[in-house]
Amino acid sequence: MTGLYGGVFDPPHNGHLALARAALEHFDLQQLLVLVVVDPGHKSVELDFEARYKLAHLAFDGLPRTRLHPEGHPRTADALRRHHFADAIFLIGADEFTAFPAWKEPDEVLRRTRLGVATRPGYPSEVFEAVLAQLQQPERVEFFEIPAVDVSSSDVRRRIRAGESIDGLVPEGVAREIEGARLYR
Repeated sequence: MTGLYGGVFDPPHNGHLALARAALEHFDLQQLLVLVVVDPGHKSVELDFEARYKLAHLAFDGLPRTRLHPEGHPRTADALRRHHFADAIFLIGADEFTAFPAWKEPDEVLRRTRLGVATRPGYPSEVFEAVLAQLQQPERVEFFEIPAVDVSSSDVRRRIRAGESIDGLVPEGVAREIEGARLYR
């Protein structure tokens, strides 16, 4: 089985790695493709693709069976149509799952791949039930638990701009690159 983990990774943080590690183990993935979106259609980014791709490489390098792939399609449904991944599961976090019905063609996404939703301890399950009720194929969604990691890319960027430490929030290589290249300042 192939895991697909897409995002802008602006910057990648330890929560992204926790999800990737848990998915590799939980689903016994043969490979994990980290799809770094070149030009996201759903959100703005602060860094250009090349800088985000380099940070993602620094973050995910060393994870077993994991490769990075630049993704030229801004929407998941379009990427899945183009690539035709066999036996794949698309990985997202619980917060992103709550917005899944607003994605472009969420039912088409579920027709082409299963969805693996990373939850953390204490996340209210009634939120998931409300989302599942809106989907044509809710049985194509599987939940898996990850350790609680209290971090977001926006918080990391805010801390950098405020001159605060990001130690423990991002992988060491990512922190070194952000500092050395003076990113997010």
